[in-house]
Amino acid sequence: MNLDAKKATLRMIPYGIYVLTAKAGAGTVAAATVNWVTQTAFTPPLVVVGVKADSGAYALLKSTGLFTLNMLGKDAKGLAFTFFKPAALVDGKLSGQEFHDGANGLPILNAAIGALECKVKTIVEEGDHHIVVGEVTQAHLPNPIDGRPDAAILEMKDLGETVFYGG
Repeated sequence: MNLDAKKATLRMIPYGIYVLTAKAGAGTVAAATVNWVTQTAFTPPLVVVGVKADSGAYALLKSTGLFTLNMLGKDAKGLAFTFFKPAALVDGKLSGQEFHDGANGLPILNAAIGALECKVKTIVEEGDHHIVVGEVTQAHLPNPIDGRPDAAILEMKDLGETVFYGG
């Protein structure tokens, strides 16, 4: 296989940017920037997310069976970079970000333009990122979206000319 062609071709896949949150008990919270997300069913509403297998967020969602996807808007580039590293809960903020608990008890970032609370239906453990299928149990839209909802989401290409995923 031509490795340069493989890298360039895989980088043609568009990626939205999201922050996945998970929680187990009081104070054990994880958050991670994720970008392998898609809806896979309407009834019941299912989403699929790729989560790094050795991350704290993966360990918590696997043990609790719950996660929340926080949708980031175009103006949230800093948030994407904040959660590229392990999250810390300090002074009631998650890596410096204000949040509130959703119905499932997991953090919803106040800066998120939308959020989906999910319960894990199945996990496919292959590769360095495991595929988590989640059923959407709650959806949050704090403010109406002007225009197309898919145009409001922060995308990988919005993070700069040298920031890529895939390959």
